[in-house]
Amino acid sequence: MCGIVGYKGHQQVSSVIVNGLRRLEYRGYDSAGVAIIENGHYVIKKCAGLVEDLEKLVNHSQLKGTVGIGHTRWATHGAPTNENAHPHLDYTGKIVLVHNGIIENYQTLKKKLAKNGVEFVSQTDTEVLACFIGSIYEKVQNFELAVRLALSEVEGTFGIAVLCLDEPDMMIAVRRGSPLVLGLGNNEFIIASDASAIVQHTRQVIYLNDNEMAVIDGDTYVTKTIYDQETDSEIQEVEFELEKIEKGGFDHFMLKEIYEQPETFHNAIRGRLLSAEGNVKLGGLGPVRDKIRAAKRIIITACGTSWHSALVGEYLIEQLAHIPVEVEYASEFRYRNPIIYPDDVLIGISQSGETADTLAALREAKQKGATILGIVNVVGSTIARETDAGVFIHAGPEIGVASTKAFTSQVGVLAMLAIYIGRMIHLSQREAKVIAQELEKIPQKIQQILDNADKIKEIALQYKDAQNFLYLGRGLNFPVALEGALKLKEISYIHAEGYPAAEMKHGPIALIDENLPVVFIATKDDIYDKIISNIEEVRARKGKVIAIATEGDTQILTLADHVIYIPETDSMLTPILAAIPLQLLSYYISVALDRNVDKPRNLAKSVTVE
Repeated sequence: MCGIVGYKGHQQVSSVIVNGLRRLEYRGYDSAGVAIIENGHYVIKKCAGLVEDLEKLVNHSQLKGTVGIGHTRWATHGAPTNENAHPHLDYTGKIVLVHNGIIENYQTLKKKLAKNGVEFVSQTDTEVLACFIGSIYEKVQNFELAVRLALSEVEGTFGIAVLCLDEPDMMIAVRRGSPLVLGLGNNEFIIASDASAIVQHTRQVIYLNDNEMAVIDGDTYVTKTIYDQETDSEIQEVEFELEKIEKGGFDHFMLKEIYEQPETFHNAIRGRLLSAEGNVKLGGLGPVRDKIRAAKRIIITACGTSWHSALVGEYLIEQLAHIPVEVEYASEFRYRNPIIYPDDVLIGISQSGETADTLAALREAKQKGATILGIVNVVGSTIARETDAGVFIHAGPEIGVASTKAFTSQVGVLAMLAIYIGRMIHLSQREAKVIAQELEKIPQKIQQILDNADKIKEIALQYKDAQNFLYLGRGLNFPVALEGALKLKEISYIHAEGYPAAEMKHGPIALIDENLPVVFIATKDDIYDKIISNIEEVRARKGKVIAIATEGDTQILTLADHVIYIPETDSMLTPILAAIPLQLLSYYISVALDRNVDKPRNLAKSVTVE
């Protein structure tokens, strides 16, 4: 959520910041702004709307300067207006800052400042923070000290970049809960919410930890805690290439990422899947291997699409490892005083590795003595750093807000994890080899589905004007129904619900008529006959049936209005393949409705506030 870019160096700062904010548009936002130090004063340009609107303001003003900060805001406190857009100036006119996160005690601070005559021009918690720092700076006349003292009284989460007019060679960035990265270039520094805004300038980065600040002063920098203790932060190298965050000829990032899945799935299993041995090598889990083997229960926690992959993981681990698995919404986990035992293993799944609710759930479990693992995409992310061990999915940057390639890679990693745990306990080599060999074939089977995308597009065009959709699946395919419905909701704004097919009779069947498209995941498995019965129930009520079926299934042709075939695979791996046509169906419907596919309304790629 939101995006921060700060720059201090030798380049014209306005273009650096605007280009950086473009790289962060995928995070979701509704307003944008910049503050630049020019000839000893601030020039602030901001507006509700898009980065391209901000760029017009900046270009018209012909801003010059080499120090500045910028922001894309996703509204929390106050509507998306020009006044509420960041950056925010304090009442003295000396402090300006941008902020991601939520200041929970801002009302208390605001009342305190108002009693001293401070007037506010916005409804944001961020302006309150700027004014609070300014009030302390008036007293101590030390920029860094003012920031540290103010943040010691602040409750909530924040990632901030701050400037002070009295010390124009200094920029301060601080993080608690909301991610910040410091890029170290050639006599230049760049602060950003994630590395995608930095790689154009440098690959040398420092990922700030919670309660850690970077103080850039002239040509030097230091990292320290907000309690003034210097830290020895590790300089890391960003691995992904700049072209990975470009569209590469596709109309949308989402479509590009759907088509990347043969490659990204291969990257997830490469070097890990030992199919000839019927085993899996997950080096990141080595330090906790014995704890995993001894676990009496596994808890998986996640949000959104990652929660759906967790549900698939529950089936896989229980089937192959015979360990009970519970899947929890991360947003609810810590608010009900969860019962955690020391021999529990809790796995957090997050594409960004920064999801606030998932991170909070992991910290709660860690405090109660569980072993915590992470399955994340972003190297250097907070979850990757705070867990006891984990596995990267290696999907590369995912820019489209609606997750696609991360989902299939997460399920691939969970399948390998199920084999990994199963082989330590009871899973035979023969059984493991069968699944491992099928996993190796998944990339080429994904490609087969993509090669037939035109048929899915035709179906999408027929149903683009539907007001509602119902997605039904059983067993391992129930989470796929949930994921298919979520994709459609996210990017087309059509109401859709995912259900276990057998639950249809307990309520949703009342919705079925000739105007309702019903998407069935009806692949060949041991409950195929049951799903066929559910299809018959929908047909009897004149519902329109779209079936995701296994190649070669001719029976389904007599029952469904439309059939989308996927290649045959082991039934435990069908969720990976079944997800692909549902992603394409949602994409083509969204495009036909002229929606903003990559940046759907009200959504953010990385939810870094609760």
